[in-house]
Amino acid sequence: MAETVTPNDTDTARPSQPSLADRSQRIVESRDLFRGDSEILISHDGAIYRMRITRQGKLILNK
Repeated sequence: MAETVTPNDTDTARPSQPSLADRSQRIVESRDLFRGDSEILISHDGAIYRMRITRQGKLILNK
């Protein structure tokens, strides 16, 4: 049987993580953007930005 948590409970409930189905924004896979490269250029509002994947797998965006 499922436990019901009410706002008056003394235990702090962890916030739930939204599932992908709950998102209203479009999700773009980084592999689709990079297509095997580690760096891409993005044109935005007349400026060029450089996005790269670090050795640790993180994304860095520079103007």
